[in-house]
Amino acid sequence: MLYHLLYPLHTTYTYLNVFRYITFRTIYATITALVICFILGPWLIRKLRALKMGQVIRDDGPEAHLAKEGTPTMGGILIIFSVVVSTLLWANLTVDYLWLVLMVTLGFGLIGFADDYRKLTNQSSRGVPGKVRLAFEVSIALLVSVVLYAKPGFSSIIAIPFFKTALPDLGWGYIFLSTFIIVGAANAVNLTDGLDGLAIGPAITCFMTYLLFAYFAGNFKIAAYLQIPNVAGVGELSIFCGAVVGAGIGFLWYNTYPAQVFMGDTGSLSLGGTLGALAVVTKQEILLAIVGGIFVLETFSVIFQVGWFKLTHGKRIFRMAPIHHHFELKGWAEPKVIVRFWIISILLALLAISTLKLR
Repeated sequence: MLYHLLYPLHTTYTYLNVFRYITFRTIYATITALVICFILGPWLIRKLRALKMGQVIRDDGPEAHLAKEGTPTMGGILIIFSVVVSTLLWANLTVDYLWLVLMVTLGFGLIGFADDYRKLTNQSSRGVPGKVRLAFEVSIALLVSVVLYAKPGFSSIIAIPFFKTALPDLGWGYIFLSTFIIVGAANAVNLTDGLDGLAIGPAITCFMTYLLFAYFAGNFKIAAYLQIPNVAGVGELSIFCGAVVGAGIGFLWYNTYPAQVFMGDTGSLSLGGTLGALAVVTKQEILLAIVGGIFVLETFSVIFQVGWFKLTHGKRIFRMAPIHHHFELKGWAEPKVIVRFWIISILLALLAISTLKLR
């Protein structure tokens, strides 16, 4: 909005020429989202407490988590609101990719909101039935994937990290891969969101990484130099990523141990789905498995645990899944688990960035 209002005046007021630069607008989108979170955070927490929107804790989880009962949830509303407002203020709103990613952010956020609301009204850790939730997730992801595939100039070729060559054109198959990535990422982040700040920390590093890749992919010369797919217009998603980073840091201020508020499924599904959409739009689909390695680890720990339990008729690989609970039951303090997972996430982000030159 500010871009469209102020940049056209740069011929009269030359200092407004700064609005043409994605870097400038990314920085201020980050700051704007951060400030919104800082200002509205305390009010939202009080409001959620007043409405008795307190987290319902599973009976079969670690005993230490019972103390978290009643902590306000649905804090993802704050993240989504901050991101949307900041993006609308600073981005070039004529870019189609921006609206597609925002569609995923809001759509998956709405699914998460319905899930959270049902848990609260039923006073149970079970929300919307899994099959129903999955159907809505797939519907949104499939719609976005079809629109992307049909968009003139959008490639269905997949870049492979560490290699100069790409996979063969997947054709229609790309739609299904894209849908899987978006839905898979949404549920992976959702599974990770089990400790104070555990999900938002790696999410911040992931969005910071994709901020760089979006900027590079949107610049023809840089993309050619780095030998990554060039996607015209996708550079504007750097501004969106900056807004998510700012909102994430602002939310972490209140979500860090001991948490004053949880993001709930409202936040985790929205952030995860958005991350998957960014991976698809920037043509760095496989890279998500590296930069989002923490989310992949958490997801596979659940898959292996359930699979092994069924295969061996009751035996377990981990003391509890997702794997962060395994470390808790081994005696690690919650902050130790969280910070160590953050450290791993940062290292994975650096590894992902290194793929720009290691090929």
